Amino acid sequence: MKEELSRILNHEELSRDTMHNILVGITQEKYPVEQISALLTGLQMRGISVDELLGFRDGILSTGVPAILDAPRYIDIVGTGGDQKNTFNISTCACFVVAGAGYKVAKHGNYAATSVSGASNVIELHGVKFTNDIDQLNRSINESGFVYLHAPLFARAMKFVAPIRKHISFPTIFNLLGPIVNPSQPKAQLLGVATLDQMRLYNNVYQRLGVDYGIVNSIDGYDEISLTGNFKVTTNNYEKIFSPSDLRMPVTQEEDLRGRSTSTKEDACEVFDAVLENRATLSQTNVVLANAAFAIQVFEGGKLSIEECLAKARESLESGRALAVLKKYIEVNG
Repeated sequence: MKEELSRILNHEELSRDTMHNILVGITQEKYPVEQISALLTGLQMRGISVDELLGFRDGILSTGVPAILDAPRYIDIVGTGGDQKNTFNISTCACFVVAGAGYKVAKHGNYAATSVSGASNVIELHGVKFTNDIDQLNRSINESGFVYLHAPLFARAMKFVAPIRKHISFPTIFNLLGPIVNPSQPKAQLLGVATLDQMRLYNNVYQRLGVDYGIVNSIDGYDEISLTGNFKVTTNNYEKIFSPSDLRMPVTQEEDLRGRSTSTKEDACEVFDAVLENRATLSQTNVVLANAAFAIQVFEGGKLSIEECLAKARESLESGRALAVLKKYIEVNG
């Protein structure tokens, strides 16, 4: 890796193939930890290119466990994390609303890293057993409309860098990989990012991958549509700044999405259940509906207006179909 490290020090970018080969080499334990640490530090200081991110993505997928589902089309709704807002599991909750509206969802996630409750935390608290058995995964998405892919069971490469990432203690390229290494490789995805710089990076990544996508960022720093103010949406079809009033929804106060109600993962799970059971606060319900609506629009390839998509999301929740998806999912995977 000496040549590659020298190129990074000279502010040169590495190719997609080179990064793929490095990732494979890491899993084969070809490099000393000092070189891997230097690589991660150099990339972070110089800035990560689209090809470099895609190369590591290719490596994660090629060395991992695939989960190619037999459903013809499905969507993932995911956030980058790291916004330090400590909200309840908005994206995961929106997945069940989207599934309740008749769209298949393959959610990829993990335990919390920077918040109280990650997707795996809230799913596990419902008694679900994680698996990478493809027959069980297909049964889940076909019978309930939803499947959950617990990241550690699929991305084998991550265990080789986990100790290094822990010791260097700052974000690296691996923090950017989560949203784009879903082992089922969905053709549609709604991604929440915490910064506009991340939005630009992922916009270029998705264009290269050729998928239907929507990237959302709340201007005040949430990696999802928080309704606490204006938010930006970038898709295959448009780039636009929205306000809550565009969805005919009031502005949400930050404390309505966090604070004492999400101080533990059990508290966050209670809010999650309250939304799907139609007994949550208006703010909690609205933020889930907003994210679900834009996910539906992405799934539909931009053919429906956001008003039409919001109506579908609201009907899914208020009819009880979103909750029915959760109950069936638990039944199939418990």
